[in-house]
Amino acid sequence: MKSEPEECSIDDLAAAPGQTVPWIGVRNYQARNFMRDGMQLGDGVLFYHSSCPQPGIAGLAEVASSAYPDASQFDTKSPYFDAKAKPDEPRWLHVDVKLRKKTRLLSLPEMKAAPKLATMRTLQPGNRLSITPVSPQEWAEVCRLLGV
Repeated sequence: MKSEPEECSIDDLAAAPGQTVPWIGVRNYQARNFMRDGMQLGDGVLFYHSSCPQPGIAGLAEVASSAYPDASQFDTKSPYFDAKAKPDEPRWLHVDVKLRKKTRLLSLPEMKAAPKLATMRTLQPGNRLSITPVSPQEWAEVCRLLGV
């Protein structure tokens, strides 16, 4: 799961009540569907800092809730407001994410240099999704690289 550190960093997650945050603001149907259909309570999350001077994995987290409607879609003052979303027919969902461990930054260049991560979706040219699945082999390799 990618987040811009100015929006929500690994330090923000660590400082949040219960070290848990709602993953609001996803406005891509494919990413939403990954949360809705693919994520289960307790699944591991690679917390990735994006759109920053040093992008990369900054920690490990876990899915702390099932998917539920993202309230920001109904808030006219929110940058994530969606005029087409209706409370009885929400378009956008999110999950809660809980910190497992802050890690050293596993940089994007370091990830790209790892042969076992060559097929990782987030590293593919043109990928702009903020949420992508990770295979068990990719998870294991990231943990090995991080020494966790």
